[in-house]
Amino acid sequence: MRYFVAPTSIVRRIWGSADTVLFIFAGAAAEFALNKAVDWLYFTGRLPADPLDRLFSTVDYARRIVFAEQAGAEKAIDTIAAIHGAVEAKRGYAIPDWAYRDVLFMLVAYSMRAFEVLERPLRAEEREEIVDVFCRVGRRMGIPNLPTSYATWLVAREQHLTDNLLLSSYTEDLYRQYERHLGWARFQLLRGVQGMVVPASVRTWLALPDGQWLQPALGLYRATRQLSLSQWAKSAMLPAAYRARILALDAQPAEAAVPVKRGSCPFHHAPGADSRQRAA
Repeated sequence: MRYFVAPTSIVRRIWGSADTVLFIFAGAAAEFALNKAVDWLYFTGRLPADPLDRLFSTVDYARRIVFAEQAGAEKAIDTIAAIHGAVEAKRGYAIPDWAYRDVLFMLVAYSMRAFEVLERPLRAEEREEIVDVFCRVGRRMGIPNLPTSYATWLVAREQHLTDNLLLSSYTEDLYRQYERHLGWARFQLLRGVQGMVVPASVRTWLALPDGQWLQPALGLYRATRQLSLSQWAKSAMLPAAYRARILALDAQPAEAAVPVKRGSCPFHHAPGADSRQRAA
C-alpha cells in the first residue's frame, strides 16, 4: 500500500506523540497570533470562540494526512483546500499566498523544534524529509513558490518572520481567549512552553519567558515519560474535558477514510466547492 508519508518517516514519529503535537501547537498558537493574516480567523470566529476545540480539530486533520494512505491523504488535503475556498468566496477575496505558506512553514518549524526540545537533535536527512512532506501538502493545495529543500525553506522562513508578524488587537484578544479557556496556571505553562520553542523574534514580540524555569520539570518528564506520572502531567496541561483527546494523540489514527467534518479546519465557515487550482 502506498502512503502519503512513509511508515518509517520521522514525520510519523513526531505527529504520533501527544508530547510533540502539544508543543507544536503551543508554538503555532503564539506565532499565528502575530501573523498579519490572523484577521481571517476572526472572520469565521471559530478560533477565538473556542481555541482548544480548534486545536484538536486541526490536529486531527493534520494527523490523518500524515498517517493516511495516498488517496486518503489527498482527499483530506483537497477538502482543506475546498474549505478555504468557501471562506474566501464568503468574504469576497482570497487569503494571500504568503499566509498559506506561513502556516506550512510553522508546521515545519515547530515539528522540528518540538522534537528537538523533547527528544534529540534532528539529522540532516530528517530535516529534509519534514520540509518535503509539508511542502507536498502545500503543492497539492496549489500554493505557489514553495521551497524544495531545507536550505531554501530556512531562507524563506526567515523572510516570512521578518515580513509577516505584527502585534495587533487580534494578538491581544487571542491571548485573552487562551487564558480564559485554560485558566491562569495552565496559561502560564503554555507561555513557558511557547518561550522554549518559538524564534527569538516571536518571543520578543509577545514578551514570553524563555522557558528555562521548565527545564527541571522537562528533565523529569523525559525520565518518567513511560510511567503513569508522565501521563498525569501530560493530562494536566489542558482542562479535564480534553484529557481523553490528549491521550488519543499517542495512538495512530484510523487510516481508512478521512471524513469531511464541519469545523475540522479553523478557517471553516461554510461548505463550498474548490476555488483554488490544485497542483497535480
